[in-house]
Amino acid sequence: MKFLVTGGAGFIGSEVVKQLIGMDEEVINVDKLTYASCIKSLEEISSSQNYKFYKEDICNFEKMSEIIFSEEPDVIMHLAAESHVDNSITDPDVFIKTNIFGTYNLLNASKKFFNETRPAKFLFHHISTDEVYGDLNSFDTPFKETNPYLPSSPYSASKASSDHLVKAWGRTYGLPTIISNCSNNFGHFQNVEKLIPKTITNAIKGIEIPIYGKGHQIRDWLFVGDHARALIMLAKSKNYGESYNIGTRNEIRNIDLVEMICQILDELVNEKPNNISSFLELITLVDDRPGHDQRYAIDPSKFEKDFNFKSKKDFESDLITTIKWYIENHN
Repeated sequence: MKFLVTGGAGFIGSEVVKQLIGMDEEVINVDKLTYASCIKSLEEISSSQNYKFYKEDICNFEKMSEIIFSEEPDVIMHLAAESHVDNSITDPDVFIKTNIFGTYNLLNASKKFFNETRPAKFLFHHISTDEVYGDLNSFDTPFKETNPYLPSSPYSASKASSDHLVKAWGRTYGLPTIISNCSNNFGHFQNVEKLIPKTITNAIKGIEIPIYGKGHQIRDWLFVGDHARALIMLAKSKNYGESYNIGTRNEIRNIDLVEMICQILDELVNEKPNNISSFLELITLVDDRPGHDQRYAIDPSKFEKDFNFKSKKDFESDLITTIKWYIENHN
C-alpha cells in the first residue's frame, strides 16, 4: 500500500512513517518543517527506496493536489497540525490557518482525486485530539466517541473544527474517512515545549521546572509507539465513517508525573547540576494558564474491541525508556 502522511516529520508523524517503512510499505511524507519538526528522527529511513519527502504546506491547494494526483496514495494520514496549546493562546492565527484551512484544502484535494480517479482503495484518516471534548470533573466517566465537543482553547477549537469538516466531507461527498482522537502522547523526539521533555531537559540543565497552578490537572498518557501502531491499524482498515478514541488508560496528575520523572532522574543521574541533592528541588509552581482544562481521560473500549489492541509495555517502563533517551540526546 502507498501512504501519504502529512506532518510526517513531526513527533507522532515521524513514528508513523518509521513504522510503515519497517512494514515495507510505501510512504510519501509531506511536511513544511516548522520549528516543531524533527527531520533527524527520520535519518534511519531517509535512504529507503520506499520513502519520498516533499517540503510543502498543506495550505497550498495546488501543490497538495499535484502531489496527491501524481503519487496516487491508497491512504492519506493527516497529522500535520499546530499543536501547542500555549502558543494557540498567544497567537491563534496560525492554528486557524493550518488546522482548519489546511485540513479544508487537503479534503478538497482528496475529494477531487477520489471523484476523478475512482481508486479501488482510498481512505482519508484524520488524526485528532481528546482536547476537542473539553475537560472532565474527577467523578466524570472518560470521554467516549459519542461525547459532545466542548473545546476550551484556540488549539482544541481548531482541531474540533477540522474534525467536523472531515465528518461533513464524508457524509456530504462520500469521501471515505476515519477520525481518531488520542490522549496525550510522549516518547522520543518530542519537542521540548511539551511537559515530559521539558521536565527532563530542564532538570538535566539544572533550571526550574514550571508547573501550572498546583499541578492538579490530570492527563491520560499514551506512548507514541503504541499510538502509531494503532493509527496504522486504522489506516489499513475499511471502517469508513467511524471515529475512534485511542488511549491506554494512564491517568495521572501533572505534579505527580513531574515528581515521578524527578525521582527516576535521581536514580539515573549521579552528578546533579547546581549542587542540588534532588531534581525535585527544581519544581516551581507558576500562574495557571487561561482556560486550563483540568482533566482529560479517554475511553478506548471501542478501539480495543474492534482491533484487539493493547499497549506493548506499561506506562512506567515507557517513561523510563523516554527519560533515558533524553538523557543521551539532550544536546
